[in-house]
Amino acid sequence: MSRTSDILITALAPAIWGSTYFVTTEFLPAGYPITLAVLRALPAGLLLLAVTRCLPPRDWLGRVFLLGALNFAVFWTLLFVAAYHLPGGVAATVTSVQALIVIGMARGWLGTPVRSAAVIAAITGITGVGLLLLGPGAALDPVGVTAALGAAAAMAAGTVLSRKWQPPVAALSFAAWQLTAGGLILLPLSLIVEPALPPLTLTNIGGLLWLGLIGAAVTYWIWFRGVARIEPGAVSMLGMMSPVTAVVLGWTWLGQALSPLQILGAIVVLASVWVSQAANRPGGMAMPRLFMRRRPSI
Repeated sequence: MSRTSDILITALAPAIWGSTYFVTTEFLPAGYPITLAVLRALPAGLLLLAVTRCLPPRDWLGRVFLLGALNFAVFWTLLFVAAYHLPGGVAATVTSVQALIVIGMARGWLGTPVRSAAVIAAITGITGVGLLLLGPGAALDPVGVTAALGAAAAMAAGTVLSRKWQPPVAALSFAAWQLTAGGLILLPLSLIVEPALPPLTLTNIGGLLWLGLIGAAVTYWIWFRGVARIEPGAVSMLGMMSPVTAVVLGWTWLGQALSPLQILGAIVVLASVWVSQAANRPGGMAMPRLFMRRRPSI
C-alpha cells in the first residue's frame, strides 16, 4: 500500500477522535471522566484480545504497560484535568504542541533528523488550532496548562516509543495489548477517585459503544498501524484533524456559529498537515524548482 494511502487511513483515527467531546457531552453522564475512560479502553482491549487470541510475551509486559500508561492512562487523566481547568479551546491548543514534542523525541530516541519544514508546519498547525478554537475570553490556568503540556508529552512519548518498540505481531494485537493495559491501570484509580455510575440509559450505552468500539478499538488499531508505517512527525501532525472534526460537528449538529476566523484556522490546520506529510517523508520535502540552481550546460 502506498504512503499516501497509509496517511489517509491513519488520518481517520484523529478525525473520529474529534467526535469524543460531542459524544461525551451529548450522550454520557457528566462527572465520571476516569470511569468513562476505563469503559472506553478496557472492554475494547479485551474484545481485541478475544479476536486476535494473542497475549504479549512476558518480556514485553513492561513495555506494554508503559505504552498503555503513556497513550491512555496518563494521557486521558491529564487531559481531563486540563479540561476541568481550561476552556476547551485553550486545552486543545496547548496539547497540539505534541507535534513539536514528537519531533524532538524522535530525534533523541529514533535518530530521526529534525527538518526545518516539519518544525514550521507544526508551529503553523498550532497557530491554526488556536485560530480555530481560542475565543476572546480564553484564560490560562497554571494547573490546566501544566496538565495539558503533560498530556501532550505523554502522548508524544507513547507515539515515538510505539514506533521504536515494534513487536512481531499485527497492529491489531499491539492495539489490544495497549488498550487493555491502559484500562487496567485506570480501573483502580476510577474506583478510588470517583463514585459509582448511575444506571445507564440506552443513550448512554450507545455513546459508550461508539467511544469503545469505534473511538477506541477501531481507531487505535488504525493509529498504531500508521505509527508503524509513517514517520512519527507526520503521524503526530495528523492529530490536528481532531479539533477540526470537533468544530465541524459543533457547527452541523449543535448549531454553533462558525466565524470567518475559525474557517481560516481550519484551512491553516489542513494546509499545515498536508505540508508536514511532505516535510517528514524520508528525504524531506523536495525543494521547489523555483529555488533550485540550474546546472550549467556543457
